[in-house]
Amino acid sequence: MLSAFTSAFRTPDLRKKLLFTIFIIALYRLGATLPSPGVSYTNVRRCLDIVNSQNADGGVLNLLNLFSGGALLQLSVFALGIMPYITASIILQLLTVVIPRLEQLRKEGQSGQAKITQYTRYLTLGLAVLQSSAFVALARTGQLFGNACDQNDATLQIIPENTGLPMWLTLSVLVLTMTAGTGMVMWLGELITDRGVGNGMSVLIFTSIAARLPGEGWTIKESSGVAKFILVILLVLVIIGLVVFIEQAQRRIPVQYAKRMIGRRMYGGTSTYIPLKVNQAGVVPVIFASSLLYLPQLYLQFFDPNNLKGYQVWIQKWLADPTSALYIGVYFLLIIFFTYFYVSITFNPTEVADNMKKYGGFVPGIRPGKPTADYLDFILSRITLPGALYLGLISVLPNFFFIWLNQQQYQNFPFGGTAVLIMVGVGLETVKQIESQLMQRNYEGFLR
Repeated sequence: MLSAFTSAFRTPDLRKKLLFTIFIIALYRLGATLPSPGVSYTNVRRCLDIVNSQNADGGVLNLLNLFSGGALLQLSVFALGIMPYITASIILQLLTVVIPRLEQLRKEGQSGQAKITQYTRYLTLGLAVLQSSAFVALARTGQLFGNACDQNDATLQIIPENTGLPMWLTLSVLVLTMTAGTGMVMWLGELITDRGVGNGMSVLIFTSIAARLPGEGWTIKESSGVAKFILVILLVLVIIGLVVFIEQAQRRIPVQYAKRMIGRRMYGGTSTYIPLKVNQAGVVPVIFASSLLYLPQLYLQFFDPNNLKGYQVWIQKWLADPTSALYIGVYFLLIIFFTYFYVSITFNPTEVADNMKKYGGFVPGIRPGKPTADYLDFILSRITLPGALYLGLISVLPNFFFIWLNQQQYQNFPFGGTAVLIMVGVGLETVKQIESQLMQRNYEGFLR
């Protein structure tokens, strides 16, 4: 593997791509640590220290803070990270199923996809305005840190009021800065895709999650001891190995194309296959399930935690605590549901069967048309179950880590669940892209 990296850096054009990608990543991390105008970085650090010292709940924004590499709770220029773009992409992908115009654009090929990408950019900026406004409002009331910081105390005010400027102007500039930061992140990701290595948006998410690993690992070592820290590392290595195995697993359905005479040329007569991955849905079901389970926590933020009613206490005990059995069970079932739901709207067996029939393709032993569609649907439903169970088990692992380590501060735990799924998936895709470019130049790649 190291020799392959050496060969990659010896290739002039590939070396330029790798160095360009590293440069963009460095710019992204710089923006993630650069405070926004109007925010007191000193007070932010004090609030973070209070949250860590009290093992307080960081609020409902843990997943977003993980994806932003810790930039969200610091209200930096890139505080929103890439999450508005991910949300916009998922929304557009879901709307493609119900809006005929978007479905038509998707079928038009590259030109239609360029139009959908443009819509995604506009929607990203709109979502960035809404999210930045919401986060600024949470910061002013102190709920960004789970009510751990009293904003009536001038030494803990995240957005100080005694700056000499009208508060509305300070808040407007802050929202505008965070929205512009989202646009900048989106542009940096597209630059990596066009001129670098790998999918730009995925690489930036990978960078954000990886940036939190040293700090979280050190926290575990300091609070739980070296023995538990070493055991966590060993468990993480086992989890990564299992995730790599499942992410690479696929069911290959053979497809035979009949020979056709078009003009004076013979076409077809080839054999190929349809690769159906075990984890066909990716990490999207986990994001959907996490977002739904954050709603009860968000609801409790609007009430005094010391004066909750009966049903609110029940919600706090069972639906807002990631260590409760009901929370883990509901989370697991939601992931299974959303896995089936997302696979059903992103893979259409009837459309695939019609395209195969159109170009003279058929599955050996299966008649073209509806029988092929039924066969594909049967296979997909069979492999989606282990994929859904795999996603559910990997995603609830951090919750068991919470119980084992007995620390609420590990709600940002980066060594399991969504973080591992994203990091392994992005790492595999990036390595495959470098591998393919090395193979084109007759170098030995990563796989032997």
